[in-house]
Amino acid sequence: MTVIFNIALVILSIAMFCFLYRVVKGPSVADRVIALDAMGICLAGIVAIFSIILETSAFLEVILLIGILAFLGTVAFAKFLQKGVIIERERDR
Repeated sequence: MTVIFNIALVILSIAMFCFLYRVVKGPSVADRVIALDAMGICLAGIVAIFSIILETSAFLEVILLIGILAFLGTVAFAKFLQKGVIIERERDR
């Protein structure tokens, strides 16, 4: 069973490098945002597999935190791409 988890870790690591390439070389900002979101998902998967291999539930909060940060980052980038600002103030209107 450990072999399967190790193979999954290798696949997720390769995917992380591919997404990192897309973040650096992405043709548009939207591609880079999507690649960052995918990197967050892969990172959560890697931590989850480590948690399973180590047979501990200590990393569950870390996985939750990575998921929340990836979601908030994606929403912030999407709002920035749409409106040009992340936080709207009364003075800006």
